[in-house]
Amino acid sequence: MAKFDAFGQFRMTGHVAIVTGGAQNIGEGIARTFSGAGAKVMIADLNGDKAVATARTISEDTGNDVRGIGCNVTVEADIGRCVDETLKAFGSISTLVNNVGWGRAYDDPLAITPEEMVESYKLNTIASMRMTAACRPHLLQATNASITNSGSMVGVLPAFDFLAYSAAKAAMNHMMLGLAHYFAKQVRINTVLIGTVLTPGYADAGLDEKAQHALAHPNNLTGRAGSPQDVANAFLWLASPAGGWVSGQTLHVSGGGSRVRLKPE
Repeated sequence: MAKFDAFGQFRMTGHVAIVTGGAQNIGEGIARTFSGAGAKVMIADLNGDKAVATARTISEDTGNDVRGIGCNVTVEADIGRCVDETLKAFGSISTLVNNVGWGRAYDDPLAITPEEMVESYKLNTIASMRMTAACRPHLLQATNASITNSGSMVGVLPAFDFLAYSAAKAAMNHMMLGLAHYFAKQVRINTVLIGTVLTPGYADAGLDEKAQHALAHPNNLTGRAGSPQDVANAFLWLASPAGGWVSGQTLHVSGGGSRVRLKPE
C-alpha cells in the first residue's frame, strides 16, 4: 500500500461549507466538488426550492450530507437564518464561498441609473461582506478557515457593456483583499477571477445567441470557454488544506486570457 497520498490535502473531510448561489451553474459545480471531497455543504440560493433539489441530487451522487436553503444575500435576516440553519445542521462553519453575483448588459453604459449601480453593488459586493461578518465568529473557531469569492475577469479588465457589474466586482476584489489582511493568520481569503464559463446565465443577462456563440469560441490560450468544473477545481484547491499557504490572492481561471501578438495573423 502506498505511503503517500498526493490528493490527501485536497480532501475536505471535517469541513462545513456554505456556498451562496449554489443551486445551479458554477455554484452547483463548487458545491458538488466540495461534497465529493468530503465536506458537508449548505447551498444558499435565492431559489430555495431549487437549492433543496440540487442539494438532494448532489448528496445522492456523493454520499455526503448536503442541505439547501432559500437565501437572499442582500437581506440581513436571510443571511442570519442561513448561518443558523447551517450550525443547526452541521454544528460549525469552516468554509464560506461567496459565489452569488449577477449583472446585465447595457448598450449605453451612461444610461445605467444610479439606482441600478447601487443595486449591483449591494448584490455583488456588500453581500459578500455581510456573509463574511455573519460567519466570522464560527470561522475563527475552525481549522483551515477560508473564504473564497467568485470574482470576474471584467472586474480587472474594461467591459463597458457590463459597467455596473464590472465596477461592483472590482470593488469586491479590493474589499476582499483588505479583509484578507484584516484576518491575517486567522482566516484565508482568496478570489477567483473567472473568465467565460458558458451557462444559462448569459442568456438571462441579455446576450443573444450570436454573442454566446462568440464567447464559446474565444481566442484565449486554451482555445475554449470554461466549464463549472474548471472553476470548481480552483475553488477546491484554495479552500482545502492544499491551499493552506495561499491567502490574499486573486487567481485567474480564464483559459489563459486573450491571445496577444503584435504581428497580425
